[in-house]
Amino acid sequence: MATQKTVRFMQGNEAVVEGAIMAGCRFFAGYPITPASEITEGMSVRLPPLGGVFLQMEDEIASMGAVIGASMGGMKALTATSGPGFSLKQENIGVACAMEIPCVIVDVMRGGPASGMSTLPMQSDVMQARWGCHGDHPIIVLAPATVEDCFHLTVKAFNLSEKTRIPVIIASDALVGHVRERVEIPAPEDVPVFNRRKTTVPPEDYLPFHGEEDGVPLWADRGTAYRYHMCSNCHTEKGFPADSNSAVMEKLLGRLLKKMETFEEDITTYKAYNTDGADTLVIAYGSCARSAFEASDRLAAEGKKVGVLQLMSLWPFPEKLVHRFCEGASTIIFPEMNSGQMIKEARLAANKTIHGLNRFDGKIIHPQQIIDKIREVSR
Repeated sequence: MATQKTVRFMQGNEAVVEGAIMAGCRFFAGYPITPASEITEGMSVRLPPLGGVFLQMEDEIASMGAVIGASMGGMKALTATSGPGFSLKQENIGVACAMEIPCVIVDVMRGGPASGMSTLPMQSDVMQARWGCHGDHPIIVLAPATVEDCFHLTVKAFNLSEKTRIPVIIASDALVGHVRERVEIPAPEDVPVFNRRKTTVPPEDYLPFHGEEDGVPLWADRGTAYRYHMCSNCHTEKGFPADSNSAVMEKLLGRLLKKMETFEEDITTYKAYNTDGADTLVIAYGSCARSAFEASDRLAAEGKKVGVLQLMSLWPFPEKLVHRFCEGASTIIFPEMNSGQMIKEARLAANKTIHGLNRFDGKIIHPQQIIDKIREVSR
């Protein structure tokens, strides 16, 4: 008998937990940190009855290492943190990138640098999410704005990670993580779940880092006759180090980066709100998108058409999408709760003037501020 969807009133962080469970996550390792601790707490409750594993590690570095190990063993694995902990995870995130380990990392952003403002929201980690690890590595970053987004993007994060064998970061923030909203949780059979593809070749022919046509290597279960060697150095298709072999490095990195192009359409996620016929466009993500929707509605009541492009995938940056939506707009606003990190990417993609609206004092950008900015630049 088919199960029915359920309606819940829950936090964004709680919705991440439900999305992870629905996607098949059965391992969590983390360390409590404001404002992400509800994810750790939620997984500690939800995993054991399902036969999953919850570990509170001694720190964020170890947490990321445990996630890598669990995923290498075949489990879908999650960790969650905020800015300071996210910084500590970077080296092991780089290891996951190099060894193509599927995993999901949630960063519930708060004010920084260093300890900053532990309870207040900012969007200051979006560049770190892309470039926190050294090297020209691929990474996928998704950004929720609502509690419902938190659920669906967490499911999508696991599916993308399993499909591409690229770590996926969910860049939430303190407001999105703690706000409570009505959410419809679909029945499990209505949630698309992707599991990593496994090899069918005989063990003697298996190459753990041989990319298929889409660039993604097929998986082999651990503890079987299949031999594998996991290495974070420049490595051959067999997985063995080839540190000084430039040809091997070029082939390896080229394949890793190719995956981003291959799956660009799958990764690119957005919402378009009131954009039909709109001469003014607001590009926003996370908490700022919530204010942008309200600003659009208020101006619509005055007879003004202001569209909103909510970016739900930040990296790889959706250049084609942004260019397309900016083509017909004469006025473009980009509010961010930082000093202006993503606007640079948008300007390059649109090849147009885009006006920034920035706030980095731990307070949200209100709808009225967006309205005032639109009126200011439209004079």
